[in-house]
Amino acid sequence: MSDQNPIFIPGPTNIPDRLRFAMNVQSSDHRSPGFVETLSPLLQDCKKVFNTQSGEVILFPASGTGGWEAAICNTLSPGDKVLIARYGMFSRRWIDMCQRHGLDVQIIECPWGSGAPANEFKRALSADTQHKIKAVLVVHNETATGVKSDIDAVRQAMDSCSHPALLLVDCVSSLASMPFEMDNWGVDIAVSGSQKGFMLITGMAILAVSQKALAEMETAKLSCAFFDFRAMMTANAQGGFPYTPPLQLICGLKESLKMLFEEGLDNVYARHFRLAEGVRQATHAWGMALCAQSPDLYSNTVTAIYVPEGFDSNELTDHTLAKYGVSFGIGLGEMHGKAFRIGHLGSLTDSMVLSGLATIEMAMADLDYPIELGSGVRAAQNHFRATTA
Repeated sequence: MSDQNPIFIPGPTNIPDRLRFAMNVQSSDHRSPGFVETLSPLLQDCKKVFNTQSGEVILFPASGTGGWEAAICNTLSPGDKVLIARYGMFSRRWIDMCQRHGLDVQIIECPWGSGAPANEFKRALSADTQHKIKAVLVVHNETATGVKSDIDAVRQAMDSCSHPALLLVDCVSSLASMPFEMDNWGVDIAVSGSQKGFMLITGMAILAVSQKALAEMETAKLSCAFFDFRAMMTANAQGGFPYTPPLQLICGLKESLKMLFEEGLDNVYARHFRLAEGVRQATHAWGMALCAQSPDLYSNTVTAIYVPEGFDSNELTDHTLAKYGVSFGIGLGEMHGKAFRIGHLGSLTDSMVLSGLATIEMAMADLDYPIELGSGVRAAQNHFRATTA
């Protein structure tokens, strides 16, 4: 029975039965007219979630990491310089990928718990008078630290010095859960995945690509075959894939978009804020600190929480799973052993969040944490009672 409990990791997220049933379809001919009738409207509907009119949506059978690789391989060449700030596990991993592909990576080191440093980007880009920096890479929502960065501020920093670099953004743990404005923010490639805000299984990278980024394919020299934008777009234009598509995931994505649009994207975003604020109220009641350094950085999809000095966050998450059968996010990278994470995105309600808070409270009490049992739940309850879904 324990596998019926909700999980409180920041992805993969809980899968609603409606989406599980939508993915439970028999294999069929992906070159048939029926598939053509499914794919084209699906790509158009995805644009609404990215908030783009002119961008092209491209799907690959992969996770978000595959989306990262597709983004750089289709637009850059070996030796190209890219600019990225390191302020969490996922920015660190994107840096590693770029270095493995032979890119010249200019890194701005930032404390974990901070966000994308728009002013530092501006300083680096202003100094790049020969425009050797070809792309700026930013993680919108750093899942390891529960930090949301201001992408619009990064775009303004780029525009203020008239720098032509591409803006590539990881929105894996933010898209379909928090507002994302691809066109308004001047994002050239946005990378997401199926397993978080879309509430599906892992296995599909979902990208939106600007016309400016597509033009870079003409000169990009990094090798790509499986992740070739041109091959995928050519096949999509004829209603198909250049290879066998993930049919069940595509059926799931079609239904996921229906669910999001039925609720209304603004309502989806408001729900995530409300649930996240309940978790934050609980954290304050426990007397614990968030990894995110200030309220403007708070993520509405995941909260990373420092445990008190002398306690091991890994022991807490291990104990919660072993005794109560509920999963919470472990601390990653510099947060290892120091913090745990509560994922609150996708298919969640206030009642489900309260169950998670009650469970982690019991585990903390078991391990003699300096908390009052019920204090966090009570704080979240008061918040939920005072607000509307």
